[in-house]
Amino acid sequence: MSEFSAVFIHALRRLPFADAGTAELPMGRLLRLSLFQVTVGMAAVLMIGTLNRVMIVELGVPSWIVALMLALPLLSAPLRTVIGFRSDRYTSVLGWRRAPFIWFGTLAQFGGFAIMPFALVLLSGDTTMPMWLGQAAAALAFLLVGAGLHTVQTIGLALATDLAPERARPKVVALLCAAMLVGMVVSAFVFGLALRHFSQIRLIQVIQSAAAVTLVLNVIALWKQEPRYSAATISERVGFLKAWRLFANEARARRRLIAIALGTAGFSMQDILLEPYGGKILHLPVGATTALTAMLAFGSGLGLVMAARRLNRGADPHRVAGWGALIGVVAFTFVMVAAPMESGAVFGMGVGLIGFGGGLFAHGGLTASMAASKPEARGLALGAWGAAQATAAGLAIAASGLINDTVGALAVSGALGEALSDPVTGYVTVYGIEILLLLASIVAVGPLSRRNTQPAQETCLGGTPSLGF
Repeated sequence: MSEFSAVFIHALRRLPFADAGTAELPMGRLLRLSLFQVTVGMAAVLMIGTLNRVMIVELGVPSWIVALMLALPLLSAPLRTVIGFRSDRYTSVLGWRRAPFIWFGTLAQFGGFAIMPFALVLLSGDTTMPMWLGQAAAALAFLLVGAGLHTVQTIGLALATDLAPERARPKVVALLCAAMLVGMVVSAFVFGLALRHFSQIRLIQVIQSAAAVTLVLNVIALWKQEPRYSAATISERVGFLKAWRLFANEARARRRLIAIALGTAGFSMQDILLEPYGGKILHLPVGATTALTAMLAFGSGLGLVMAARRLNRGADPHRVAGWGALIGVVAFTFVMVAAPMESGAVFGMGVGLIGFGGGLFAHGGLTASMAASKPEARGLALGAWGAAQATAAGLAIAASGLINDTVGALAVSGALGEALSDPVTGYVTVYGIEILLLLASIVAVGPLSRRNTQPAQETCLGGTPSLGF
């Protein structure tokens, strides 16, 4: 046992975030703070993965209603900028700026999860009550969870930036991203195991357990993290519209937001298509397509490790993000050619590279956002980054299904010609669009990767360096 422990500790020390702890933010405290990312990952898996399948298969909810419910959290994504800005300027009676927003975001998640299973039962039609009541209740539940998730993640990242010294932020980003991956992988396994024998009672137990776990973990994450401020420590109050104009009018800030939106959309369109592509087009067994999630997670983890090592050695975060997008182009090329080659191995390699490129892109983007932010406007910057990322991902996922179905139907009907009369045409079209989006992201992020010799020219909020990804 002692030999195993020694090997395990040695392996932990080789992780890119193993020395992320500092005197200002010790490792134990940082690990505790990272629990908010675990709850974010759990909520994402539950809504996009588990409930997506449960609503359609077990509860028999029409797919268009499922798509609408899953899209509702997007309505609160653009508000991340406003919420982040408010946390920059707000001081509670107890002297906290970030903590109240995380707390109320947690309560929104808890409330949404608490009513969600009952709303889904009503939505399935298993009731004598009017159908609109189930639809309204489900919409409210998804809106609450979405609003809470976006609030917790935005303000949690701003708090982590406040607490971590600049030299440690690349390692802190790696740890926070890894915590979200852990939350996604572990919760996906637990939810799948718990719902293996489905029943409405079991669904209620699982979702409400997620509500309780979210509340407990976020309270632990927030406990004694933020110092108390006095009103005098808050900078001069500026209205949101003025602050946003100053932020958005800066060319580098706009380019960052465009780059993150394009890159996120490029990596996200495949989210709902990879498993059907592997099953319907490449005829892979269910076990092989289910393993895609693990392959994506492994690739993402490897990308985070590589990005952290590069950034710790002084690499420019924009350049790291650009390399991630370029690897994504190669990855989707592998996925596309896997069909004519009828090769599951080529497809698997492409899936792993998608995760790897996405990990590089995500780490580079978030690190750039933290590096550019200043204390008086970190919430605004990270809110803008989060809003661009979440909105682009949601719209891309919705568009991918529509494009695949439309182009695939046209191809099978022969409207696109005999050479394209195959269901694979819809999938290849989506993957081709993703390649174009990633190439556009590389073009957008390219000028940002040049060394800035005059940082003082980049202004936002009264002469401070501009923020954002």
